[in-house]
Amino acid sequence: MSRRALDLLFASGAAAIAVLMVVLGFVLADQASFAEDYVKEQLGEQKITFATAEDLKKDEENPANAEYKKITQWKEGSSCLNEYAGKAMTTGKMAECYGNYYIGMHMARTAALTKVDGQNMGWEGQTYATLGTVRTDLSAKIAAAKTANNTEEAAKLQKQLDAATSLRSTMQTGETLRGLLLTSYGFSIFGDKAALASTVCYLGAVVLVIIAAGGFVHAAMTRK
Repeated sequence: MSRRALDLLFASGAAAIAVLMVVLGFVLADQASFAEDYVKEQLGEQKITFATAEDLKKDEENPANAEYKKITQWKEGSSCLNEYAGKAMTTGKMAECYGNYYIGMHMARTAALTKVDGQNMGWEGQTYATLGTVRTDLSAKIAAAKTANNTEEAAKLQKQLDAATSLRSTMQTGETLRGLLLTSYGFSIFGDKAALASTVCYLGAVVLVIIAAGGFVHAAMTRK
């Protein structure tokens, strides 16, 4: 095969691949746009607005929360709450921030500060799932106290069971909403990746077009 024919072959192949990459780029860009619009639409329907900076400060300085400061400022990254303060939730990143650092913070703090008759129950770190075990254990203790005719102990344990039941209900609601918000965040990430892949396709197509053009020019300058 002559050098000229080889140039034409490779140049034509590069041009064909460039066209395919442009098409793929358009498809990925369309998917990225769909993901962004879909997440924005779904989050907008929830009408969730971040607490204002003033409300965050009041919450942080609330004496009821002062005894558990590590929950008030509990995770690296919670500064996003100040970044989005007072804004309506419209993006996946905002959903991640609200789910992880607002709902998550309040659930963790509620569990850690739950008290019965002024006594902290020590339920820090408990979740909806683990509180089921706590309730089962308390129910067994109540049954044992009633069998022993210890009505005072049974009444005390019943208060703890009621507190655990209430906390578990709160955890269920919080964890459900948090999970839905983080799912929206995950969906938005796919859109971001699609947008990045689309850009890479466009850049690759440009490089291939330059290569193809060089091949065609070289073929034209080469003697038959």
